[in-house]
Amino acid sequence: MVKLKVPKKYEGKKLSLYLLKNIDNLTINLLYKTLRNKDIKINGKRINKDIVLKENDEIFVYITQNQLLPKVQKVYEDENILAVNKPVCIEVTGENSLTSAIQKEYEPMKITPMPCHRLDRNTSGLVLFAKNEKALKILEQKFKNHEIEKHYIAVVYGCPKEMKKTSEAYLFKDNKKAQVYIYDTFKKGTQKIITSYKVLEKRKDNTAVLDVKIETGKTHQIRAHLAHLGFPIIGDGKYGINKINKQFRKKYQMLTSYSLTFNFKTNSDILEYLKGKTITLPIDKKKF
Repeated sequence: MVKLKVPKKYEGKKLSLYLLKNIDNLTINLLYKTLRNKDIKINGKRINKDIVLKENDEIFVYITQNQLLPKVQKVYEDENILAVNKPVCIEVTGENSLTSAIQKEYEPMKITPMPCHRLDRNTSGLVLFAKNEKALKILEQKFKNHEIEKHYIAVVYGCPKEMKKTSEAYLFKDNKKAQVYIYDTFKKGTQKIITSYKVLEKRKDNTAVLDVKIETGKTHQIRAHLAHLGFPIIGDGKYGINKINKQFRKKYQMLTSYSLTFNFKTNSDILEYLKGKTITLPIDKKKF
């Protein structure tokens, strides 16, 4: 719940204007939904209309922090692209998403950043946005051509014997169950995947910190493939081990996208200056 008291300068102004200016990350859609549900009180009375305010009106808005847009942590920005650190529990697209938050911030500048790739809701880390249509088309093609190298930090249960490994497998996506399955050999409907990892640290509690690189970016690839290899990510409620997740008190997968490198091999037009550049999210392994 948010409690506000109207100052003199908003005397005679619309409720919507005041709330959008004074509640961080509030969207117009959420505001009107809250009005329709009569989840706003002014001076103790529930309202469902965008009324005119008076000085000293007391306003109670019954919304939670989870309903508001996420705060955006920028990692890199130039005239064409924006890289941000996505928190867990937030979708990249959709209502009250990372994209919604970014687009609201850039609206006054008449810029509409669009995501060039996705992360799972409960995977944190770097997401790359294009700030114009030309950059978006280029970057979408670069991701498709595997000309942007992505690295992740993962904490897994079990310590791999090999310090470095590249594994090939086949992934089947079950859209009805929103889940994927991994096979060692090709089966009808599967797609080939390639996942590489390097062990950064082995711990006494039978866990390990891995640097993971994916050559193919398929749905849930890292989570499902590591679990298939016998190293489930701690906190993963879908592909992990519930008993282990509870033991380590982790509700979300310990997986973060921390590095993007622009390994351009084909023409990159207005983004040629990015060739060879790496964007890195500082990682504190002690927090994993």
